[in-house]
Amino acid sequence: MTSTVPTAVQHTDAQPPITMFGPDFPYAYDDFLAHPAGLGQIPATEHGTEVAVIGGGLSGIVAAYELMKMGLKPVVYEADQIGGRLRTVGFEGCDGDLTAEMGAMRFPPSSTALQHYIDLVGLKTQPFPNPLAESTPSTVVDLKGESHYATSVDDLPQVYRDVMNAWNSCLEEGADFSDMNRALRERDVPKIREIWSKLVEKLDNQTFYGFLCESEAFKSFRHREIFGQVGFGTGGWDTDFPNSILEILRVVYTEADDHHRGIVGGSQQLPLRMWDREPQKIVHWEPGTSLSSLHEGGVPKPAVTRLDRTAGNRVTVTDSSGDIRTYQAVIFTAQSWMLLSKIACDDTLFPIDHWTAMERTHYMESSKLFVPVDRPFWLDKDEETGRDVMSMTLTDRMTRGTYLLDDGPDKPATICLSYTWCDDSLKWLPLSANERMEVMLKSLGEIYPKVDIRKHIIGNPVTVSWENEPYFMGAFKANLPGHYRYQRRLFTHFMQGSLPEDKRGIFLAGDDISWTAGWAEGAVTTALNAVWGVMHHLGGATDGTNPGPGDVYDEIAPVELPED
Repeated sequence: MTSTVPTAVQHTDAQPPITMFGPDFPYAYDDFLAHPAGLGQIPATEHGTEVAVIGGGLSGIVAAYELMKMGLKPVVYEADQIGGRLRTVGFEGCDGDLTAEMGAMRFPPSSTALQHYIDLVGLKTQPFPNPLAESTPSTVVDLKGESHYATSVDDLPQVYRDVMNAWNSCLEEGADFSDMNRALRERDVPKIREIWSKLVEKLDNQTFYGFLCESEAFKSFRHREIFGQVGFGTGGWDTDFPNSILEILRVVYTEADDHHRGIVGGSQQLPLRMWDREPQKIVHWEPGTSLSSLHEGGVPKPAVTRLDRTAGNRVTVTDSSGDIRTYQAVIFTAQSWMLLSKIACDDTLFPIDHWTAMERTHYMESSKLFVPVDRPFWLDKDEETGRDVMSMTLTDRMTRGTYLLDDGPDKPATICLSYTWCDDSLKWLPLSANERMEVMLKSLGEIYPKVDIRKHIIGNPVTVSWENEPYFMGAFKANLPGHYRYQRRLFTHFMQGSLPEDKRGIFLAGDDISWTAGWAEGAVTTALNAVWGVMHHLGGATDGTNPGPGDVYDEIAPVELPED
């Protein structure tokens, strides 16, 4: 539950750290970002050229920032607020330092490209209190009305350790876990490709649940049920059971679900600080230039309402203010369903098979509700048992996952009363924030009958259901079985040399374009792909000592499955 690493893998300090290096596209984005030669350059004749960046989430801001450094003029369009699903909110009437993460709230150390930008803007991180994590004082697992208190997995009944061992065996036997984990650590591209190409062909049509059922280790329905409700790393995974097992393997291979950290002060600070940051090394623009200074009033342009192909293979963008502008290059970072609904699009923007891939994209629903409390009362000790009076909680009740977040023993704190996905999220959709809170307090009251959570609440709850957000319509992409080919089309779209000229110039980016949707790392890396694509489209190139993702594409291109 706390580790996705089978016991067969013995980690030592001498081993390289794991990163989100593949397995689909094993390119070292962290090395690319760290190289002194930079990400590339464009011809001086193109300096100052405007490039539209649609979407002011992390992917859009990273892309715009890197384009600006090259001497281009990014024009960012944002329908709502800078940050996208990096959304940090406060509580009305409470101290401004008391915040809640409505979207991304925990980030694995394997997100090394993301960490580059966290370090760049001077943000700090701290351990995130996942179930049974070292930084989590205690965890309660409550299933079928029976609760178990634990400070480590060893405190849980044997059946939970049996489930953990079954999961490790399942990974080893069905997905070559140890070999792939080792190859990723060593960045052994031939070995990665050898293992993954076989697994993609074998498992593309398999669900997560079907993968479990095929394992002798998970022949017990009870074990599968417990695993679905408690899972590993961040908690229960039964909401992912219908999804492609390839999606899950990407997570566990790269340890994306382990050792999470949160950004001190809130994750939305990252794109906001990048918006205002003045790079020291910048081409064409005067020192002191920032994305903010390149936009009138320091704010992005409003929502895009229309996209058209126009003469000379340009793309014309119409926004909600009625402003119409035409660009040689456009990066689209919003969720791809926006191109099917909110934005009127010319069919000629993309090849038909890319439209099909966007239409087939499967999004996961997700809901959260936070309340502010007077102090971290959960650290009080029960007089009878000596245990914490309340713990990080995993349950099969409506709340599913409850997280306790504090900044010190005497300071106001927050509780994420519930974090749910898919069907569990849809159950909350018709309810208001206060109605949701009442159901959650009732569920938690059944687990902690001695604890009066309500008396500690000092402000109104804040909530989100991402499926109901008009510019998102879901939390993140999760491929269904058989979707590998669709995802490959979207991810590889930045390589436009083989496309007809009238289909070039608009580039897709964002975490749902990546192989690791739901993780900010995918937003960053696809932004860097799109930056390379724009640079190449405008006649630029990388330095020979620091080849970009497009320069080495033919050597590491994602596995291509036959269409017939």
